[in-house]
Amino acid sequence: MRTFTFLVNPTSGGGAAPAAVVPVARHLRVAGASVDVTYSPGPLAMEALVEEAVSRGDVVVSVGGDGMLSSLAGLVSAAGGTLGVVPAGRGNDFARMLGLPTDPAAVAARLLEGEVRSVDLVSLTLPGAQARVVAGSVYAGVDARAGEIVDKAHRLPRRAQYPYAALRALATYSPAHFRVSVDGVERDYAAASVVVANSAFYGSGMKIAPAALVSDGVLDVVVIEAASRLALMRSLPKVYDGGHVDLPEVTLLTGKRVELGADSARPVPVGGDGEPLGRLPGLADEPAVVEVRPGALDVVC
Repeated sequence: MRTFTFLVNPTSGGGAAPAAVVPVARHLRVAGASVDVTYSPGPLAMEALVEEAVSRGDVVVSVGGDGMLSSLAGLVSAAGGTLGVVPAGRGNDFARMLGLPTDPAAVAARLLEGEVRSVDLVSLTLPGAQARVVAGSVYAGVDARAGEIVDKAHRLPRRAQYPYAALRALATYSPAHFRVSVDGVERDYAAASVVVANSAFYGSGMKIAPAALVSDGVLDVVVIEAASRLALMRSLPKVYDGGHVDLPEVTLLTGKRVELGADSARPVPVGGDGEPLGRLPGLADEPAVVEVRPGALDVVC
């Protein structure tokens, strides 16, 4: 029988994660599984906790949202372990991509009996910084600005936070001059946003890259070229079912290595899996590099 170390982000989902872990852990213990639960003491201590858990043969279980999952994915991959997921955040987009349940009994059953599958990860390297590993996607522009707004929208109902943030970001956006190089082929765009996706979903259910697969060793690049603020707002609902890819201002590319830079009136933010990751370098500077890490993570799904 599998054994488990749960790492819980107590702030995920507006504080929903601690409540989510209790019934899942109870179901597992009733089934006879060994379960250790630790509330995340912060990123500096998580590496040691992951290494200890993997050395014991435990499945490391992320309890939280996409940010928590991504912060653990690279650590579990580096340690040669296996990741489990209890979706308990605002977005849960990578769990959605994997088809994971949310009912506690079903979550526990999946952790006990689900197959272990190898999935790809994504690394982002900004100039002068170490690579940051994420599971779902890296994005720059208006959607990264929306992610910053979501972090301050705690008073709104969880379902309303992402749509509110997207509309507010669009209302104040200005296009940037992006340079996008995919596997060495360089293109320039006046764009609102560029998304480099491993998973089809981001932003709490938006199907930003409908063709993306987490185990194909390829990144799906979605460029949303500049349009009026009103046109972008009107097209926002199409993102939920992937219909936006048929719009003339949307360009789709695929590759394994993506280089990004942008010039704008103000620095262009970049984010990944719901977390702010910094600012894109300008076009005269060394570009940011996004690369796929094929089959880098074993996950119970």
